[in-house]
Amino acid sequence: MAIPISLSGYRPFFGLERARARLAAAREARGLSDHRSAPARAGAAEPSTPTPSTYEEIDFSFDAADGAYWCWMNPKGAPSFTPGMLTELASYTATIRAHCARAETDAGVSPPKQAVLASRIPGVYNLGGDLERFSRWIVARDREALTEYAYSCIHVLHDNAIGFGNPILTIALVQGDALGGGFETALSCHMIVAERGVKFGFPEILFNLFPGMGASSLLTRRVGLARAENMIASGRIFTAEELYEMGLVQVLAEPGDGVDATRRLIRQNQKRHNGLTAMLRASARVSPMPYEELRDVTDIWVEAALELHPADLRKMQRLVTAQDRRMTAAGVRSPASEAEIA
Repeated sequence: MAIPISLSGYRPFFGLERARARLAAAREARGLSDHRSAPARAGAAEPSTPTPSTYEEIDFSFDAADGAYWCWMNPKGAPSFTPGMLTELASYTATIRAHCARAETDAGVSPPKQAVLASRIPGVYNLGGDLERFSRWIVARDREALTEYAYSCIHVLHDNAIGFGNPILTIALVQGDALGGGFETALSCHMIVAERGVKFGFPEILFNLFPGMGASSLLTRRVGLARAENMIASGRIFTAEELYEMGLVQVLAEPGDGVDATRRLIRQNQKRHNGLTAMLRASARVSPMPYEELRDVTDIWVEAALELHPADLRKMQRLVTAQDRRMTAAGVRSPASEAEIA
């Protein structure tokens, strides 16, 4: 049973309302709106034929035969959620929503029914937040930049969780390790296909922070509050096999078989799409995932990030260094251990 989360009692302590007022004033001064999802950029491609020049950190296509979108993350620089990739993912989301709207009015347009989010980086799904930028913003006390980035993350995550506001099943294809925000993103999908041997975890506690872009909300709904807090507070790394036993991974694939296993799942889902999407609507009624909840937790994360000490930031930087070493070492799949950054 999902446990409702109320943060109202914490607002006076963290000063969230004052922080939001400051952020809103700054956004207004810069002429920025606070829409939940970014609109598609000018010149964005049609669903079936995305233009490579339009997107630099993702690529996607629509398989009309299966009614499925396939989106592949390929961030420039760190294997994390870069600002550029977040912008492109928001545009991808808008493309799916526009596709659904066209399908409602044009009988010749096949509506999307499933969407896969995968990674082009060998051995890595996504390692989460852009820690290098976090460090700079924290040192500069740039609350606005931290909040803007965090909100961009939960925009993408929330769209995955609600099927882009349409009867769409979302699937995470995890062929490499998913840490921090990468794990959160996989959890935001309705189903996870993971290859044996890949790792999942939330290392944020090792530099005195917590995963603030959905982990608490998503894990609590899946495994209960006590177990969710334990998983987050431990900083422990879990295998795909362990998460499969917990029920967090729905399909456990052999290494290299993730794409084919996902295609098999898509075809299986086609036969029960009505029942599955109806079940998810019922689940959303019983245990809704309001955007406001994600935003409130994100605001707590921003406040906590700004309280980090120099020693915490040094640990964060060591994790960045460990990630850099990993990306230059061919065939290295294991995430940084606690000993590497303690």
